[in-house]
Amino acid sequence: MKTFTAIAKRDPDTKFYVGYVSGFSGAHSQGETLDELQENLREVIEMLLEDEDLVFETEIYRYTTDCVSVNHE
Repeated sequence: MKTFTAIAKRDPDTKFYVGYVSGFSGAHSQGETLDELQENLREVIEMLLEDEDLVFETEIYRYTTDCVSVNHE
């Protein structure tokens, strides 16, 4: 079993969750719920992995758990 990390956000206009796997061209989808998004991404990734010419390119520049604080009044 392979594990991929997806980046997800909620579109403020459609209220849909949109997600993608960084460095994995074509690995993106959407869903009304996070569960639906996860299932849709799983299906897309499974289809992409069947492609023999698949190129997975990603370079992690920096991984951080730091927070950005902003003073806004």
